[in-house]
Amino acid sequence: MSGVRPRGTRGGRRPYGRLRRVGDYLALGVLALLFVLPALYLVIGSFKPSDEVLDGFAGLVPTHLSLDNYRGVFDSLSSESTGYFWQFMTVSLTVTTVVVVGGLLVNSMAGYALSRLRWRGRNAAFAVVLLLMLVPFESVAVPLFYLFNDHRNTVYILALPFIANAFSVYQFHAFFSGVPRSIEEAARIDGAGPWRTFFSIVLPMSKPVFASVAILTFLIQWGAFLWPVLMISDPSVRPLPLELSVFQGQEPPDWGQILAFGVLLVAPVLVTFVVFQRWFVQGVASSAVRE
Repeated sequence: MSGVRPRGTRGGRRPYGRLRRVGDYLALGVLALLFVLPALYLVIGSFKPSDEVLDGFAGLVPTHLSLDNYRGVFDSLSSESTGYFWQFMTVSLTVTTVVVVGGLLVNSMAGYALSRLRWRGRNAAFAVVLLLMLVPFESVAVPLFYLFNDHRNTVYILALPFIANAFSVYQFHAFFSGVPRSIEEAARIDGAGPWRTFFSIVLPMSKPVFASVAILTFLIQWGAFLWPVLMISDPSVRPLPLELSVFQGQEPPDWGQILAFGVLLVAPVLVTFVVFQRWFVQGVASSAVRE
């Protein structure tokens, strides 16, 4: 009888397993709270009077809420001297759309050529792509500034240097490397060349990686600040992040309106992620499995 274990205890390990699970949930809950608190403070503060925004944790208490801060942002940016909010929004949307759409086309074709096509120098070209991933943009920003100095204060110059992206090429390369070659061989037997194979066969089955690359590119480009600071001095072509820095530099600072501006800046990012999150998760998971 001494060797008989209580039913359902699995050798006495179940209580310890439950405690460990509870501990994991508590740790994850604390981490989630740390990540959510700044965003929650931003949203709640954008609806509160400015004199209550900087009250520490009391700023998280949803009291005296109104839309006055949002009205104040649009009223403050409603003339030729200050610029118009929707003008800044249009510039950001235009630049980001060009970078995302152009980047998906250019980087996907580059990734496909590096992973599936056989040509001399392919390995050397892929090594260059890997090396470019290690080069921060800040190290080449000043040379690019002098190179494109004659094109300052234009919308297209905000997008041009960022369409080709080494990390995006690597993501596409990793995904396309896992595509069965039998699919391409069947298309080749049917008379399809590399272009038709890519656009008609490979591209339709690559929605997850396209979504993940699109979201990451959108996040990075939407919040780009250094390059606009260097290239833009005309208020009519300012993107939203640059205008936010100008807006919060006004004296005296209205923190309620600054937080409302921040919410308006973040909202398109949240909408984009919600729309494409299913494909984004699939793309990240499939890339992890292939790697």
